[in-house]
Amino acid sequence: MKIITYNVNGIRSAMNKNWLAWLQATDADVVCLQEIKATPDVLTDLHLVEALGYQHYWFPAEKKGYSGTAILTKRTPNHIEYGCGIPDFDREGRNIRVDFDEVSVMSVYFPSGSSGDDRQAFKFRFLDEFGKYLTLLKVEHPKLVICGDYNICHRAIDIHNPKSNANSSGFLPEEREWMENFMESGYIDTFRHLNKEPHNYTWWSFRANARAKNLGWRIDYTLASKELEDNIKRAAILPEAKHSDHCPVLLELAF
Repeated sequence: MKIITYNVNGIRSAMNKNWLAWLQATDADVVCLQEIKATPDVLTDLHLVEALGYQHYWFPAEKKGYSGTAILTKRTPNHIEYGCGIPDFDREGRNIRVDFDEVSVMSVYFPSGSSGDDRQAFKFRFLDEFGKYLTLLKVEHPKLVICGDYNICHRAIDIHNPKSNANSSGFLPEEREWMENFMESGYIDTFRHLNKEPHNYTWWSFRANARAKNLGWRIDYTLASKELEDNIKRAAILPEAKHSDHCPVLLELAF
């Protein structure tokens, strides 16, 4: 099973950058999207997504042009779960999940705290409450892949300048500690499981030609529960895809 996660920073914008041709070429079984910034009724090209063999499930934010998650899948899921039952998070379309016989796959978009203290406080609340939700969910679905934009760099290797960003949202000690504790609770960072090299990033600022210089952050992850460790076949970052300020992350599982 080939799984891809991609913060598209607006699905309509990505489609205008030849995203559908890229989607066809990747031939992924499951595609998890974040920051779709649209409701499916305004997407005129969904028939082209369907022509590629995908069923599609959307969980947009109530606020227009903001946040939202989606999952495209070539396999019919046993169940689709929209949201986590926490109204403040579900209003922003923060997560959607599909369940198959072998595995459950979630697309999640963690809040950013970079716009100010109020959103940083919201992010910390999300980490606390959504983390508790995931703990309970893993009991029910032990074979779980949580894909998405976590808006957190886990370790210094995951950010181009850890010293100057020590007090930046996304690399705060409390955020990194949450990430560490979450992984220790039973998850594998599938990319780091297979690749220990530095300078591997998934997001770049639009400023200062950051992407061309590879001055990035690794904030997009495919975390798999430890029960899936023996199924991990391949994990990779795909920086050549340029439809967004993020790039996709790939996970292949063998069943």
